[in-house]
Amino acid sequence: ELHYQRIPGVVATCVGYTQGAVERPNYESVCSGSTGHTEATQLIFDPSVCSYESLCEKLFSTIDPTALNRVGNDRGTQYRHGIYTHTPEQAEVAAAFLERQQAKYSAEIVTEIKAARVFYPAEGYHQQYLQKGGQSAEKNAPENVRCYG
Repeated sequence: ELHYQRIPGVVATCVGYTQGAVERPNYESVCSGSTGHTEATQLIFDPSVCSYESLCEKLFSTIDPTALNRVGNDRGTQYRHGIYTHTPEQAEVAAAFLERQQAKYSAEIVTEIKAARVFYPAEGYHQQYLQKGGQSAEKNAPENVRCYG
């Protein structure tokens, strides 16, 4: 989330759960793998300041897009990565972006592109977690983002 908070044009972020089958999941149920949700960051952004493609680029700069169900040391279906689009235009941008990125990898990119489903905000203690831990959320902050504060 902090990576996106630092991008000029990103107006708001919210971490939570999406793409699952259970209404109003919580952290424990999502971690069990039984809900079908993935952990996600919902963004509100100003497209006149930052492009949708630049947000896709930021995602790929923070993950290994060839790692199935894994982000860093976290593993499980709730850690699958995806680009969940809200418009046909976003879907087109994401698909073209993924196609260009695939040429850079010998392994298949497993980042999914799907239409966004219902997004459920995570519990309050998950919101702006790294910022609460003392890391700067200022736009263009130069410090590296450190996991877990």
